[in-house]
Amino acid sequence: MVNPDLIRNILGIIGNVTSFLLFLSPAPTIWRIWKNKSVEEFKFHTIVAGIMNCVMWVFYSMPFVHPHSILVTTINSLGLAMYIGFNMVYLMYADNHKRKSMALYYIAELMFLAALACTTMLAFHSHTARSNFVGVFCDVFGIILYGSPLTVMLKVIKTKSVEFMPPSVSLAGFLNGVVWSAYACIRFDPYILIGNGVGGLLGLIQLILYACYYGSTPKKPKDASKPPPQFQQSTGPCAV
Repeated sequence: MVNPDLIRNILGIIGNVTSFLLFLSPAPTIWRIWKNKSVEEFKFHTIVAGIMNCVMWVFYSMPFVHPHSILVTTINSLGLAMYIGFNMVYLMYADNHKRKSMALYYIAELMFLAALACTTMLAFHSHTARSNFVGVFCDVFGIILYGSPLTVMLKVIKTKSVEFMPPSVSLAGFLNGVVWSAYACIRFDPYILIGNGVGGLLGLIQLILYACYYGSTPKKPKDASKPPPQFQQSTGPCAV
């Protein structure tokens, strides 16, 4: 008989790989910012949301909240380190207005995290109660990240062009959602399942859109001077 925990660990390792690919997806944009020494019209909201998402899942996977979740801890700790690096590069070349806006976001996040941590540890006294409380917020931030390509999807439908919707990102989002959903089903974890189930569905919708509009996309060289409207990525628990 196959050991369910062994299958779960294997799926968790595979999920770490797909999550890593998702976390890595902003890298080409960050490299462009570094090379051009300008953030141009790129938005910072995905980086800020990514940091919050990873912090939430690291907190959720702590032994005093949800034990036996080391694979969730490792990948989101790595994702957090990557997003902090992306954030530092962005801040280096952003103007003062963007820096002030980012500072306000981070102050709000720190206040929220402090309140969440205090409430979790003082008001709830069992792993189940703490997991249920923190898991709701993890799903909220995870779905926000998975839903970040929605504006690009609308643009695809409007322009009948997939120029700004790389299929590799959509495929990684779909695979990440499927793998972590399977992981959550073996030792049932509704919060990992809900966030990544929704993420897998959104990834599938993006792939269907790509297939529908690939043929109508104008076949022309990309204008390197024209930046995409936003970061094209989704993460995480939820990457996970």
